Amino acid sequence: MWGARTKPLKTVLLKTTSAFCNYFLSWFAARETAQALKTLAQAARGVAASTTDPASAHAMLDSARDVMEGSAVLIQEAKQALAAPGDADSQQRLAQVAKAVSHSLNNCVNCLPGQKDVDVALKSIGESSKKLLVDLLPPSSKSFQEAQSELNQAAADLNQSAGEVVHATRGQSGELAAASGKFSDDFDEFLDAGIEMAGQAQTKEDQIQVIGNLKSISMASSKLLLAAKSLSVDPGAPNAKNLLAAAARAVTESINQLITLCTQQAPGQKECDNALRELETVKGMLDNPNEPVSDLSYFDCIEGVMENSKVLGESMAGISQNAKTGDLLVFGECVGVASKALCGLTEAAAQAAYLVGISDPNSQAGQQGLVDPIQFARANQAIQMACQNLVDPASSPSQVLSAATIVAKHTSALCNACRIASSKTANPVAKRHFVQSAKEVANSTANLVKTIKALDGDFSEENRNKCRIATAPLIEAVENLTAFASNPEFVSIPAQISVEGSRAQEPILVSAKTMLESSSLLIKTARSLAINPKDPPTWSVLAGHSHTVSDSIKSLITSIRDKAPGQRECDFSIDGINRCIRDIEQASLAAVSQSLATRDDISVEALQEQLTSVVQEIGHLIDPIATAARGEAAQLGHKVTQLASYFEPLVSAAVGVASKTLNHQQQMTVLDQSKTLAESALQILYAAKEGGGNPKASHTHDAITEAAQLMKEAVDDIMVTLNEAASEVGMVGGMVDSIAEAMTKLDEGTPPDPKGTFVDYQTTVVKYSKAIAVTAQEMMTKSVTNPEELGGLASQMTNDYGHLALQGRMAAATAEPEEIGFQIKTRVQELGHGCIFLVQKAGALQICPTDSYTKRELIECARAVTEKVSLVLSALQAGNKGTQACITAASAVSGIIADLDTTIMFATAGTLNAENNESFADHRENILKTAKALVEDTKLLVSGAASSQDKLAQAAQSSANTITQLAEVVKLGAASLGSDDPETQVVLINAIKDVAKALSDLIGATKGAASKPADDPSMYQLKGAAKVMVTNVTSLLKTVKAVEDEATRGTRALEATIEYIKQELTVFQSSEVPEKTSTPEESIRMTKGITMATAKAVAAGNSCRQEDVIATANLSRKAVADMLTACKQASYHPDVSEEVRERALRFGTECTLGYLELLEHVLLILQKATPELKHQLASFSKRVAGAVTELIQSAEAMKGTEWVDPEDPTVIAETELLGAAASIEAAAKKLEQLKPRAKPKQADETLDFEEQILEAAKSIAAATSALVKSASAAQRELVAQGKVGAIPANAADDGQWSQGLISAARMVAAATSNLCEAANASVQGHASEEKLISSAKQVAASTAQLLVACKVKADHDSEAMRRLQAAGNAVKRASDNLVRAAQKAAFGKAEDDDVVVKTKFVGGIAQIIAAQEEMLKKERELEEARKKLAQIRQQQYKFLPTELREDEG
Repeated sequence: MWGARTKPLKTVLLKTTSAFCNYFLSWFAARETAQALKTLAQAARGVAASTTDPASAHAMLDSARDVMEGSAVLIQEAKQALAAPGDADSQQRLAQVAKAVSHSLNNCVNCLPGQKDVDVALKSIGESSKKLLVDLLPPSSKSFQEAQSELNQAAADLNQSAGEVVHATRGQSGELAAASGKFSDDFDEFLDAGIEMAGQAQTKEDQIQVIGNLKSISMASSKLLLAAKSLSVDPGAPNAKNLLAAAARAVTESINQLITLCTQQAPGQKECDNALRELETVKGMLDNPNEPVSDLSYFDCIEGVMENSKVLGESMAGISQNAKTGDLLVFGECVGVASKALCGLTEAAAQAAYLVGISDPNSQAGQQGLVDPIQFARANQAIQMACQNLVDPASSPSQVLSAATIVAKHTSALCNACRIASSKTANPVAKRHFVQSAKEVANSTANLVKTIKALDGDFSEENRNKCRIATAPLIEAVENLTAFASNPEFVSIPAQISVEGSRAQEPILVSAKTMLESSSLLIKTARSLAINPKDPPTWSVLAGHSHTVSDSIKSLITSIRDKAPGQRECDFSIDGINRCIRDIEQASLAAVSQSLATRDDISVEALQEQLTSVVQEIGHLIDPIATAARGEAAQLGHKVTQLASYFEPLVSAAVGVASKTLNHQQQMTVLDQSKTLAESALQILYAAKEGGGNPKASHTHDAITEAAQLMKEAVDDIMVTLNEAASEVGMVGGMVDSIAEAMTKLDEGTPPDPKGTFVDYQTTVVKYSKAIAVTAQEMMTKSVTNPEELGGLASQMTNDYGHLALQGRMAAATAEPEEIGFQIKTRVQELGHGCIFLVQKAGALQICPTDSYTKRELIECARAVTEKVSLVLSALQAGNKGTQACITAASAVSGIIADLDTTIMFATAGTLNAENNESFADHRENILKTAKALVEDTKLLVSGAASSQDKLAQAAQSSANTITQLAEVVKLGAASLGSDDPETQVVLINAIKDVAKALSDLIGATKGAASKPADDPSMYQLKGAAKVMVTNVTSLLKTVKAVEDEATRGTRALEATIEYIKQELTVFQSSEVPEKTSTPEESIRMTKGITMATAKAVAAGNSCRQEDVIATANLSRKAVADMLTACKQASYHPDVSEEVRERALRFGTECTLGYLELLEHVLLILQKATPELKHQLASFSKRVAGAVTELIQSAEAMKGTEWVDPEDPTVIAETELLGAAASIEAAAKKLEQLKPRAKPKQADETLDFEEQILEAAKSIAAATSALVKSASAAQRELVAQGKVGAIPANAADDGQWSQGLISAARMVAAATSNLCEAANASVQGHASEEKLISSAKQVAASTAQLLVACKVKADHDSEAMRRLQAAGNAVKRASDNLVRAAQKAAFGKAEDDDVVVKTKFVGGIAQIIAAQEEMLKKERELEEARKKLAQIRQQQYKFLPTELREDEG
């Protein structure tokens, strides 16, 4: 209690002295000082009142009064220092007064009951230790046996006194006083016995070793009393108990070392004594394990117990065997091994018990402090003692050297601790103080070392005096640092173990204690047996102790395994989630039977928000659970319990949402996805239980990772459903929360280690920012036209912002300077606020789409988002202005390339014409001038990578503007060539397109190489891109100069194409993986272009006509590029093996190289045509053909056994059949959307007819869809049976049959489409029933033709044919039903239409004539229609296959 009250006073004194220059802190420091002094006064009076010794009470009050008076002076001096901040005298006086107050405080603490006695004991030990400083020890008057016996007894007494000191710290202050006094007396006796034993040494070296061990015991004893004193002052200090136990253990170990050194003549006995002392020391670990003993994980503890138990078993057997045989040397070794194994078992058991305790969900693990105050105090004590030895006139040179070593060791440790503490703390004042204190300690140590070196060279009084002066600043600096380190803000927080956790620890602790007790008895028994091995009763006792030890170790292992952290919590959580799954299943059954009770106590909005919140929290726990299951056993129980606690509210919210959902499908979706999430949680719990947090159980880690991934997918699925449901009804709370969460993560601690550079993150942020701006513009448009689509756009914006925030955080972390990073983070957060407002307005507008005010607000919010996007981009530009300009320029160049592709399409189609009567000469100079300007811009761009960002930005913008101008003038020049020469136009546009692509690559390389060193790999990429750029610009200039020269323009085009193909081959051979993949069939299809281009090239080489060469150049460019792209995309398909991929890429390269050689040979022929060169064209073309064949075989290998020839007629037939089925299904979907036309209510029969039309048409569409699919199945069956070959032997015959099947399928699809159109028109009143009847009959006729085509080669008893026949019958029935309904309606309408006969004669005659005229007209139209139908059938009959003609006949 007293320590707890003096610590705040020390803290505020430090604040007062360090904050005197801060006016704002001074008032708080003064107030805290006054409050602490008040508390100190009360405590001092309480201590004085409870003290029976009047002198001690007066001393306590006097020392407290000194503190009060000194504090008053301190505050007065602080006030004067504040008045004169720059006055060095005031600062010095303030520091002196503060030091005096600190000294008074220490005196006050020393007046506490027990403290003075501990100080007396420390002083007594120090005085006694001076006996060891003499150079020559007096000879011993006792025998060696007497001296050894006395030393053993004194060692036992001192070890016992050390235990009493440890025990006394837990009792009253009087007990510590008595224990420390007894310890001091026992130490004095032990020291005398040790000196006596040193006198027995035969050599000077042995005597020095004994004296050195006695000094170590003296140091360890002082540390023990110091730790006991510290613990008695502040019993609640974290880690103090462990430090006290460690100090006691150090005393025991140092005693053991001395006994071992002095009793070499008694093998076996000393090992037993050492072992017993060690076991007595480690027993304290098991008393209250609420602090970690080591860094071992739980499973490391289990392994440690297993290994040590095995070692212990072997050593126990060795103890028994060697005691029996009398081999005491090996007996002693076995005892030592057994002692180490028992200590290891105890440490592992204590650590396991601690981990079991803190793993309970109700326990709280401790937190390590910033510094260890005991370490600082111990170092302070050691440095002071070493400094006393340094300045002691009686110190020898070896003692001075030893003291200097101690000083250097401890000051180095203090400086290192300060460095670590300054790096850990977030408090800037503490950080500066630690750094400054470390500097003071280091400087004063360096000065002291200089004086020690001088003293070592000359032990004069002057040098010793200099050494004494140099120790004062070091002692002062260390004392100040020790006082600062004792600040309560820096100490550790001990673990708080719950009652359940303590109960779980008991089996482990009981087993470990039993093991230690029985082991101690066993070693004692073995010690007596080593002296008298022929004592049968003792052997029986030894066997009994050995059996007890074995049983206790077995019990310990069982207890540790049974109490594994997290296992019990996993079982409880699994049971709870199983109950939740059963509740969801009951709700699903109720929903299916439409008996799910609606919750009326809460709104659907609140339920959805609750469900969304719970799902998000569950999603946040997935990674922590997976991490704990793989290697953090102590956290497993906490995490799984937290996870299970979310599932009851999840089920409640999910059932509530389902009960308020009217759509049955949506009801089941919510319940099913909630069940899926619960089942995935169950799976991860099972995997986590099996893993158990064991990092070495690697066989479970894959299952844990897979279960975590499945659970994340389940969370994503239900979140998508909830977001869609929210957007449908205008509730966007989930989206708003997602954006807000993404904004929060921007400020979440230290970001992870970046995997890319700022430029990489800058590029990604620009992409998502622009996507958000585009979405905002679309939302402005949709708010007026289609408000119902705003939900999807809002969801898209939410997803984009989530990615933007993640990448923006990394961009801010990698930006330099830090101000730019802060600006990026701020702008991204501001954009998040704008997105939230926009999403909220979108939700409001969906609720009320006609609200013009909300529309205006949405448009304003969208504009604000666009503005904030521009602010984000400007912040990125400020970070790396040059790379941002490169990104913008690359985007502009991509647009130019796309525009040039469109221009090539127009030129190929022959529609690229000049607007005016211009010639190419009008544009040539402009093209050349602009191209040269682009070359200059290219140079600036390359040099800009190594210069400033401003120059890089200027170069990127200039190059983008120049390429834009160059593309425009080249397009004008191409147009001026006229559409009569499209191939030359394409050559010219391809040349500028190559330049644009090279510039795009150069800008990308420049962006990657910006600010990189000259030897960086990206700089080599930049040089390569610049070289390609120069090559392509040169090629453009040559093309421009040769375009009007009919004698050379073909040659120039061919040269440009060869260079282009080489560049494409370089890209093809790079290791870059394509963004998308394609099928092997696509790769095979692209090889046709190579074959055609090869033929074209051979023809051009033979003809040597420039027109043919130009056409060859244009065709070659496209054919090779398409082939390389398709080959690489097909090769990188996930299903393609590495071997097949390498083969395909190799033959793609060989094909390209062979084609390049062919083009180069054609170029050689153009330059010098000879018959021999033309004759060699065949060999070059054969090489290309061979490579194409190998490439096709590689593509076949990609597909495996399922490969099909895309040109096989049967494959085409199946494709067309499936296409027809898709066409029919699309028509059927259209029918599903049709509704009868709205009209005045008429007879019910008419309304029924329209419904009949729709239903009958829908039936026909469904039936024909099934029919065509059945035909496709029949087609596959024929191929499988071999009646139609996959690669037909008689291609003409099977091809003819396949064409018949294709045409029949197309006719079914077309007839069904016509039927749907007729039904639509009839329902809406735009067509007659006759047209509907005709369409239905046409469906029936085309169905019959399809059946005939399939029956030609099919097995009539096969399953596919039976399905096909059944589908055909269904079509026929549906068609007949529609025809009957339409005919009935038409007949009924004819009956209902009453003819009104005019009564007047003339009018009646006119009416008859008009009727006859109409009849003759209709008869003539009928005859013409029949003739037309006959002609159509005759024309179609010519194209029918033979089988269909014969059947039809």
